[in-house]
Amino acid sequence: MTTPTMQEATDQLTAPGQTFEMEEVDIFGVPTRVWRNCPPSLRTVLELSRLHGDKVFLVYEDETTTFEQHFRQAATLANTLRDRYGVTKGDRVAIVMRNLPEWVVAFWAAAACGAVVVPVNAWWQGAELEYALADSGSVVAFVDTERLERLRPHFDQLPGLRAVVVADENRQGADGQAHLAAGGAAEPTSAAGEVAVASFAEVLGTPADDVTLPDVTIDPEDDATIFYTSGTTGQPKGAVGTHRNICTNLMSLFFVNTRAGVRKSGSVADISDSQQNAYLLSVPLFHATGCHAILVANTASGGKLVMMHHWDPERALELIEREHITIFGGVPAMVMQAIDSPDFAKRDTSSIRSVAYGGAPAPPDLVRRIKEHFPGGSASNGYGLTETSSVTTMNMGDDYVRKPESVGPAVPVCDVAIVPDGFDGDEPTPELPVGPDVIGELWIKGPNVVRGYWNKPEETAQSFTKGWLHTGDIARIDEEGFIHIVDRAKDMVIRGGENVYCVEVEGVLFEHPAVSDCAVIGVPHPVLSEEVGAAVVLRAGTSVTADELSRYLRERLAGFKVPTHYWFRSEPLPRNPQGKVLKRDLRHEVLGDS
Repeated sequence: MTTPTMQEATDQLTAPGQTFEMEEVDIFGVPTRVWRNCPPSLRTVLELSRLHGDKVFLVYEDETTTFEQHFRQAATLANTLRDRYGVTKGDRVAIVMRNLPEWVVAFWAAAACGAVVVPVNAWWQGAELEYALADSGSVVAFVDTERLERLRPHFDQLPGLRAVVVADENRQGADGQAHLAAGGAAEPTSAAGEVAVASFAEVLGTPADDVTLPDVTIDPEDDATIFYTSGTTGQPKGAVGTHRNICTNLMSLFFVNTRAGVRKSGSVADISDSQQNAYLLSVPLFHATGCHAILVANTASGGKLVMMHHWDPERALELIEREHITIFGGVPAMVMQAIDSPDFAKRDTSSIRSVAYGGAPAPPDLVRRIKEHFPGGSASNGYGLTETSSVTTMNMGDDYVRKPESVGPAVPVCDVAIVPDGFDGDEPTPELPVGPDVIGELWIKGPNVVRGYWNKPEETAQSFTKGWLHTGDIARIDEEGFIHIVDRAKDMVIRGGENVYCVEVEGVLFEHPAVSDCAVIGVPHPVLSEEVGAAVVLRAGTSVTADELSRYLRERLAGFKVPTHYWFRSEPLPRNPQGKVLKRDLRHEVLGDS
């Protein structure tokens, strides 16, 4: 059997009449290539999920929820949002909690009744939470008990907030349905100023068997979510995602997995699999990866979603064994922590068939380590941003083994371009330089690109032009169309006029057997402008000196890229919930910079 090339498999799957057929439509005045058979809205995805019936959908601790039970809960809550709290189409409904089953129910309920869901970073403190709710104009907020206490002192600054619905993080007993639906066990409704506070259980009540969704028409270009950017620099911005954006991501995920199966087996007919996938949700739902790539995808495909309240590598390994997890990942740091855990050898991880990650640069050596530790599984590395509703590219299977430093080619509905420094146009032109050695800013166009930033026209105009997103990432595209992320434009070190791409130096550091984690930053220098510095966390039981690391790097990199400053740390690097190193915080720790 001849293995189809990537282009042959793509052509087969996107041919007229096929599931992944494409067409061109006008989106906000921009001609855009889209998936013809894409679900029109998240409401449609929720309705289709009911077809999975009594399959287990959510697992949290000892609680389980089937797809049918979840649909009834979401439909009941959607009606309550409309009838009790007056939520209408376009109103914003915030979710401010860690990973809990109530997060999932609230998301689907709000989306299905036409509200715009505002997932808020649960790591934020009171003033930051106030900013997100005030900026978005949220009228209802679903919170957990810890976030309630952070938010309560700020109620007076949120005159538009009508109600706060509280999920109890302190689970009682093993019956998840009793916890979610037993209205009799709920706390009494109370008022705090003008904000009504009620427990999730009381608000949900007992879902009826014949409950239906509220009658509302949702169009593909209607707003669906506002995700606030991680805030690694400046004040967070709310990226406004439409129903088409998120459902496009769903279809793109299905496409890349189907194409990988076709390339492995030869045809679509040979890749059917009746086994239910079990996905370990180890990343926060309040980011696009957790919500769009994991929650929405598993809701549509019928996967079992095993929820972690927060990341812990030992707990993750325990759940992989207990729940026979088939897919796990998140961000590269999580995968490395699980592999490096002293519990790894004690746990049965043979059920793993896929290790998928993105959201942060992955060291090229990681794919080799995954093949070594999960012999029955394969690795995949995707690229995307909040502004692209998660996935733009995916590298998986043999291609990832062959090109471990790449994030893969763009999905067929996305256009990508490399724009050189100094380009002042509003869209790429044929005159732009092309070729595998051309490095510049990566621009992306497609139906997954959000329509802009909430109430921030200037920032929107700076980052979006004629449907193109200016990512801020420095990249190159090789002769096969595979994208290589070189660095963040704002994260580049300029040493004596030479550009040093931090991710390149970090990738080589990660290959050293003593290095568990690392981050490269610029160190001010009076003559060179900057020198290269590296913060390094060593693996347990290993040791290495700065001189030894420098010699190791000089054998693999140009001399100007080798760090002249090292900081060896026993504590983890500061990271945001997506797993990205907070380099501003790191600089403050090691250099005292603000």
